[in-house]
Amino acid sequence: MISENEARGKILERVRTLPPRKMSILQALDHFAAEDYFARLPLPMFDNSAMDGYAVIASGCKRGKRLRVIGEQPAGVDRQLRVSNGNAIRIFTGAPMPAGADAIVMQEDVTRDGDEIVVNADVEGDEFVRKRGCDLGEGQKIVAKGERIRATTLALLASQGFAEVNVGGDVRAAILSTGDELAKPGEKLQPGQIYDSNSLLLQSLLKRCGAVAVFAENCRDDSDSLRKAIQSTAKNEILIVSGGVSVGEHDLVQSTLRELGAKIDIWRVAIKPGKPFLFGELGSCFVFGLPGNPVSAFVTFLQFVRPAILKMMGANDVDLPKMPAKLTVDLNNESDRAHYFRGKFENGNFAPIGRQESHALFGLSQSNALLRVEKGESLKAGDTVDVQLWQ
Repeated sequence: MISENEARGKILERVRTLPPRKMSILQALDHFAAEDYFARLPLPMFDNSAMDGYAVIASGCKRGKRLRVIGEQPAGVDRQLRVSNGNAIRIFTGAPMPAGADAIVMQEDVTRDGDEIVVNADVEGDEFVRKRGCDLGEGQKIVAKGERIRATTLALLASQGFAEVNVGGDVRAAILSTGDELAKPGEKLQPGQIYDSNSLLLQSLLKRCGAVAVFAENCRDDSDSLRKAIQSTAKNEILIVSGGVSVGEHDLVQSTLRELGAKIDIWRVAIKPGKPFLFGELGSCFVFGLPGNPVSAFVTFLQFVRPAILKMMGANDVDLPKMPAKLTVDLNNESDRAHYFRGKFENGNFAPIGRQESHALFGLSQSNALLRVEKGESLKAGDTVDVQLWQ
């Protein structure tokens, strides 16, 4: 049994970043940039008005001043208008600044009188003017390699004329849930059976990561069925096997993998829940063996599988986001392993929810955060702790 940090380090050292691919920015949401991107254009590209109003020369525009309106500049094509002292040009938000003008007086601050306006407020130079490049300069880095491309990132790329971007590769993953006791949702349960919840849980977690679940199936607890299932799914980048990785007579995953020539790098990790965890390689496929209990599968996926997938997709940050929280109850970890407590992070507080055993799915379903408590550690209500958020 090895430490959690050692296991995570081994996994991230072994997995490789997949080759990049080019795609339309319309399809790039939530992928990871495969290279740095730099601004081609300043933002704004020209001085423009931040308000509907009148373009003026500030030095000749005092309260009570009467100015003649000599033209109009809407947003769009620059009409090449010019302002001189004693004049103003009607202008609208986003419209290019006329030559000579250095300020905008809002339409609310004037009284219109035919072809003239009376200014009802003092005007300062550059007031309500968006200066060229004030938001973004040419050559400035706008997306870093490995950065997740969000909706706002796409808007920024589009503002620079990028129609395509290079992103990390697709990670295809197969899921095998093992156990004679498992039935598919919708089927009639036989005595002693339970419904397979892990397949759906793992498919959902894969989707959240951005990976593609190409296959998900239940496999019986016999060597031949397991061997055939592993052989048919090991063509993918990742294979996740749920259950069958402990030491019972029906836990056949490790021995079957070895028979097929797999190299087992990790077996058993010092965390709770999730001790019977396996990581290995079968050809070019990375194999993750997760415990059959749903909470154990969930925790080991977040701590080991998720970081590996994100690295393969080219992410520069593979950690779950952390937030400081005030603990609402006393917590003690008397086990010999670090314990991940499931609970609710809300309004700056963290409270464990439900039973903390590895089978307790209801409490997990009501949670949105994990708190890692070291072995032998005691925490008091009111302590500030760091929690990992998954929602």
